[in-house]
Amino acid sequence: MTSRERLIETLNHREPDKVVVDMGATTITGINANALAKLRKALGLEDRKIKINEPLQLLGMVEEDVREALGIDVVDITNNMTMYGFENKGWKPWRLQSGLDVEVPENFNTTVDDKGNTYLYAQGDMNYPPASVMPKDGYFFDHLDRGSIEFDEDTVGGREDFKDDFGILTDDELRRIEDRCNYFYNNTGYGMIGGGALAGLGDFAMIPGPNVKEPKGIRSIPDFMMAHQICPDYIHEIYEYQTEVALENAKLFKQACGDKIQAIIISGTDFGTQNGPFMSLDSFREFYKPYYKKINDWVHENTNWKTFYHTCGAITTFLQDFYEMGVDILNPVQLSAHGMDGKMLKEKWGDKFTFWGGGVDTQKTLPFGTPQEVYDEVKERLKLFNKGGGFVFNTVHNIQGQTSAENMLAMFQAIKDFNEGR
Repeated sequence: MTSRERLIETLNHREPDKVVVDMGATTITGINANALAKLRKALGLEDRKIKINEPLQLLGMVEEDVREALGIDVVDITNNMTMYGFENKGWKPWRLQSGLDVEVPENFNTTVDDKGNTYLYAQGDMNYPPASVMPKDGYFFDHLDRGSIEFDEDTVGGREDFKDDFGILTDDELRRIEDRCNYFYNNTGYGMIGGGALAGLGDFAMIPGPNVKEPKGIRSIPDFMMAHQICPDYIHEIYEYQTEVALENAKLFKQACGDKIQAIIISGTDFGTQNGPFMSLDSFREFYKPYYKKINDWVHENTNWKTFYHTCGAITTFLQDFYEMGVDILNPVQLSAHGMDGKMLKEKWGDKFTFWGGGVDTQKTLPFGTPQEVYDEVKERLKLFNKGGGFVFNTVHNIQGQTSAENMLAMFQAIKDFNEGR
């Protein structure tokens, strides 16, 4: 089987000849640049500077030589835009806090204060307050609250406040999507996933407006969550607008790619914490389910794509509703969260969802365990999830920068041995 055939099989809950493997096809299934540099060296690949293609988490671009060396099956089809509103192009040198020399996009512009904190700017424009900050010796950025509203039950204007956050794909962006899609479809056998998160209602990574020079409205995450109860009409205005934009962009993506891609990312919103859900089921059903169902219904009625949802944490409370609203793929499958038992998930939900993730824990095992512990956990997860299809191997969220090359090699050795029946 080709990688594409393999992905199609597993997404349709048929067990392929080998487990499908993803690393780097999305911004939630990727690898920190520090870890990628170590992995490239351990694989004996060409010594070259890592390109940072996701600035918030400082993810490294997984290139063709890495995919070939590790048997990666999936690539991303995106418009090449970062969440900060600038394109991945015009690469220039930059140095990570770790001392690693990398390359960043031309509009990846930063300043450093006297405490060693590094600041990053929306659209690269340093004439406005910074969008994010990374502390000295940090491995990733955190968003800053640049909102400008005090709200109460009379607060209105969600559509107006967030009109600059979510836009219709431009002709140039569509051309980039179409060109990338056609290249990988015609010249490779890779599976393909459409990136960029069509909707992401209430996504904590986007609420602060990292791509907007002057964000308006409610931008702090605690305030935004409270606004669901205090001024619900404001939240509905935002989500109605996002849904309109998402549906239009889905139509444009279909024009660019047709059914050449196998899946598309709809949402990166986290609905769970380590110990439980972020909100009540009633709130989810009021504010999220109707909008997501509308988007999923369009995808299923007009394409062959599977809908991909990323949501960290303990999310068992929502699984029946996810199924009812048309979610096909769940990521990252955080088994360390409360109630997220792998055996239960596979037995009860394995015929309804494809689990894209869950391959190894990235909070403890992969960064801090021994190579043998990593190997054993990966083999255990593969035996559990791959049976009968409906599984794409990926770590539980992105591989962190502190992870050793030895542990990453152990992970891929376990996959190789599993595929060879050992």
